[in-house]
Amino acid sequence: MFVAHIADGRARRLVVRVTESGAPVLAVGVLLAAHVGALPPYAAVAAAVGMVAAAAAARLVRLAIRLHRGGTGFGPCRGAGFLGFGLIASALSALALFLAPPGARSTVALGGLVLAFALYLLGMMMLPGAASTVPVRLRRAFDGLSLGISLAFSAWVIPPRELPPLAMVAALFAVVGLPVVTITTLRAYEHRRSAAFCGIGAGLAVFGHSLIAVLIAYGAPVTALPLVAISLVAGPALIAAGARRANPVAQPNGAPTEPQTTLTAYPLLTIPAILATLSALWHLATVGHFDSTSILLGLAVIPTLVVREVLVMLDIRRYAKRLAEQEAHFRSLVSGANDLTMIVGEDLLIRWQSPTAARLFGLSDADVRGRAFPNLMHPDDAADVTQVLTDVLAGRDVPTGRPQLVTARLLDGHGAWRDTESTVSDQRAVPEVAALVVHVRDVSERQRLERKLNELAFTDELTGLANRRELMRTIVTQRAVPGHTGALLVIDLHGMSGINDSHGRQMGDAVLAEAGRRLKTGVGAADVVARLGGDEFAVVTVDRPVLAYAMGTRLLTALTEPYPMPGAVLYLGTSIGLADLSGGDGVDDVLRRADLARLRARQLGRNRVEWYDDELEEQFTRRLDLERELPGAVQRGELDLVYQPVLDLDDQQPVGTEALLRWRNPALGTVLPAELLPVAEDLMLVEELGRWVLDTACRQLAAWSQRPRRLWMSVNISSRELTAPEFVRWVSTSLAEHRIEPDRLVLEIAEPRGGVDVPAVVTQLAGLRALGVRTALDDFGSGQASLAQLRRLPVDFLKVDRTLVTEGGTREGGSKPFIDVLVSLGKRFGLEIIAEGLESPGQVEQARRAGCKLGQGYALSRPAPAERVEAYLEEFPSPSR
Repeated sequence: MFVAHIADGRARRLVVRVTESGAPVLAVGVLLAAHVGALPPYAAVAAAVGMVAAAAAARLVRLAIRLHRGGTGFGPCRGAGFLGFGLIASALSALALFLAPPGARSTVALGGLVLAFALYLLGMMMLPGAASTVPVRLRRAFDGLSLGISLAFSAWVIPPRELPPLAMVAALFAVVGLPVVTITTLRAYEHRRSAAFCGIGAGLAVFGHSLIAVLIAYGAPVTALPLVAISLVAGPALIAAGARRANPVAQPNGAPTEPQTTLTAYPLLTIPAILATLSALWHLATVGHFDSTSILLGLAVIPTLVVREVLVMLDIRRYAKRLAEQEAHFRSLVSGANDLTMIVGEDLLIRWQSPTAARLFGLSDADVRGRAFPNLMHPDDAADVTQVLTDVLAGRDVPTGRPQLVTARLLDGHGAWRDTESTVSDQRAVPEVAALVVHVRDVSERQRLERKLNELAFTDELTGLANRRELMRTIVTQRAVPGHTGALLVIDLHGMSGINDSHGRQMGDAVLAEAGRRLKTGVGAADVVARLGGDEFAVVTVDRPVLAYAMGTRLLTALTEPYPMPGAVLYLGTSIGLADLSGGDGVDDVLRRADLARLRARQLGRNRVEWYDDELEEQFTRRLDLERELPGAVQRGELDLVYQPVLDLDDQQPVGTEALLRWRNPALGTVLPAELLPVAEDLMLVEELGRWVLDTACRQLAAWSQRPRRLWMSVNISSRELTAPEFVRWVSTSLAEHRIEPDRLVLEIAEPRGGVDVPAVVTQLAGLRALGVRTALDDFGSGQASLAQLRRLPVDFLKVDRTLVTEGGTREGGSKPFIDVLVSLGKRFGLEIIAEGLESPGQVEQARRAGCKLGQGYALSRPAPAERVEAYLEEFPSPSR
């Protein structure tokens, strides 16, 4: 259906086009046939003109409807309508000539001329661009009228002859109407090219009507009328062609000009006067006097010129008023703008400045006009300003096509330098300007805010130091320098959490600010100190590694000194990590390396400076692998226990074993407790691993209980496990589940260090003793307050560290070895001493002679799986034997 509709529309358009093109050809043929006598002249004229006018009028009616629907206004719509009515008037006039009696045909021809001329003129006046207002339309009419009367006067007096009254009236309409139509057509042609066809067609139609009226008035042969009527056929055909080429939604060609300034200048005004004067001189030279008709025609020129001048004067006043309003509008815009506008000539001298100069910059015209524009700028910026202006004058615009932008400092009228941005546009092609136009804007406040925002974005608010973002930018800049040197120090302050909890956040902020001040004082002028966040700082130094390490030592000393604060003297610990700026793949890698060194300094006891090396990287990678693999190790069955026997040093008989944890991971291999337990503590897996070890050890102890030899089993537990509220219940449950006597289980704990709740440890040990479980204090002598805590802890065994067995005096000398002292002290407290870590027969003998009843170490027996320990136990005779 849609395709059929399109085909039907194309067929209709084809029929219309064939009709509009074929009708004029057919009409001309009819007129030529009438001229040779084959057809009646008046009937042929009526048929030919009616046929073409009807086709053209139909085209104009459709155009008017399209213009009305397109919303282009009533002017163009009415213009097309009046042209259509003019075509209908031409057709009716031709038909009236055919129907009128011979005596009335002259009057009918003149009436048709008047009606058609009026309609054609109205139609042309209302075309787009022909005449926009009523005064302009009147001026167009009087332009043509004055020219037409001048032509009529000239035609009357050169040569003088008598005309019939009706012929004279028709001739006057012709000579007056044709100039009006011509001027209107020329003006409309600038707006729409299709108006030329309509104007020429209307002129031909008016000319044809006038000529027919003159011929009928003169009584010319009727066979001449068809030839004259060809203009009546050509006129409607051209009007239809113009309507066919019209685009209802098209815009004017080019920039619209002022409609009152085209074809209305003084040369056009002088044409009627010159024609009338020359004609009058000719008539005086040839005839010598003027008749009444000549005088009336000559005098008629004057009123038309006067009326036209009055209309021009009214137009000028209206334009002057509009120009004054536009100028006032422009001045209000310029004076209220936030930019200073200057006009700069090719010599770079300022010709004009806007009134905003005094308000924005305190500059008067006397201060600026006549001076070179670059001279207003700061001497450091003047060369750049001159270069930009020279580039604009030379036509070297920026690639983006936007106006050139100049950033410079301008000296205002108060003697202060103002940050400005200026845009330069070349207006030399505009005759009224013919110079460069520079718009100057004060950006001082904006740049101040930008600097403030930059400071907030790259500065730590509390300490005034650089922040992490600025630190990273500094590292990037330093690494980009060819052959650069330097190092990054990451500093961690210990104890800030306690200060905040005890003295408040305000006191903690004061301490951080003081630490930042000490760091700033202790570095070089080219170094950058930054606060990374919380209690972490960093320093980027340009010094070489050795000097950077020395700086780190100085900063460590400064930061660990007391912090005198109102009402308290505070202390902080410090760990410093050091990394070379040239290492790593990027900024983040450098920071990561320095942070690894800081972590090692912290692990090694704090208050020290550590340098990053490849071994640390391996340790870090190993730590990551441990943290990744340890969760789920219990469920995967990767944990295992080995057992190391404890022997009686007197008879070398085994009396117990110690269960030692091993993690056997397919990827990491066998991991010992020294490496495993710190990771478990960080991952909060200590209790899970401890319960597995306790349960497995009890199960193995229950299996060994079937043997004649009665052994006890010791299991290592951490202080975190011991202080768990449910720990004593867990131990009791495990003993009951495996049916083990409580005294056969020995729980070893390390000496409590800082951060451990000692009262809670004492309470839990007392609970275990009440349960019947014995306890041992492991690695005694490695702590800082062992003797002070020994009296408080309710333990049964004292495991002496291996270093105390070999250190101290000798029996041959005057002083006793440390092991002798500890054995005597243990016996006084009622404790049984176990010497651990015995690696040679000499150490075993020294421990035995000191009074140690029990011993443990590689010299006696190595840790082994349960099966090998069982085989080892088989080598000793049972007590029953």
